[in-house]
Amino acid sequence: MSTATEAARRGRKAPAAATSKRGSREVSRTAVVIAMVFLVVLAVYFLLPVYWLVVNSTKSQSDLVTTNGFWFSGWALWDNLSALFTRDDGVFLRWILNSVLYAGVGAGVGTLLAAMAGYALAKYTFRGRELIFSVVLGGVLVPATALALPLFLLFAKVSQTDTMWSVFLPSIVSPFGVYLSRIFAASAVPDEIIEAARIDGAGERRIFFGIASRLMAPALVTIFLFQFIAIWNNFLLPRIMLNDAKLYPLTYGLFYWQSQISRDPQLQTLVIAGSLVSVIPLIVVFLSLQRFWQAGLAAGSVK
Repeated sequence: MSTATEAARRGRKAPAAATSKRGSREVSRTAVVIAMVFLVVLAVYFLLPVYWLVVNSTKSQSDLVTTNGFWFSGWALWDNLSALFTRDDGVFLRWILNSVLYAGVGAGVGTLLAAMAGYALAKYTFRGRELIFSVVLGGVLVPATALALPLFLLFAKVSQTDTMWSVFLPSIVSPFGVYLSRIFAASAVPDEIIEAARIDGAGERRIFFGIASRLMAPALVTIFLFQFIAIWNNFLLPRIMLNDAKLYPLTYGLFYWQSQISRDPQLQTLVIAGSLVSVIPLIVVFLSLQRFWQAGLAAGSVK
């Protein structure tokens, strides 16, 4: 009798367990569907402006004002690009080179300075270290717009406004990069490795460039990308500092053309095509540096 009762109880528990498993699977599938829908909506939201640029870069001036902005009409892309790179004796190409110089060299130098400062704050003990780090954190909180006027007055004092230095030098300072470098160096660079290298006779410069910088590579790539994007998209500083059109970066150069559309409507197609061209370097830099993030995540998972 007891055996039959026990078998009946087991029979009732088995369907209940199966039902709970089916319920959990249904809940997980619902969560996946909701997450996928949310991600698709975000992707559409972020890619829609790029799609609009691609579509309207293929249109002539008349098609821009007479056709649907989200669908193709004709194919004038090559004509627009040809006019873009030949306008005003090819000044757009000069703007591209300026932006590459400002963003590429500025981001590289800024990343190096941030890495060295962050490593020193993380691994060296000296008086005033925490005070310096607090000042760096304060620099992260100060908006760039609040520094624009003081920077202009400083460069005007030394007669360096309307020069490449007035845009380049402020771009190599990255308080957030210093903060991120210190946090990452403190966790990714073991003190034991540094001490072993010192015992083997390695100098501080060799330890930093040969050991620490390699261990900090994921953080350095992140800092470089943030700096590159920030400098590439910088608009306020060039507008305040520069008057010579040959020194403009892409952002301010396109704005300069945009302000003249009322007098020359043909510039509208050039501004749109130029905006599309200006997005391509950012995509290339991001895709080329993506593997460093993946390597950093894989190393962290193994640890």
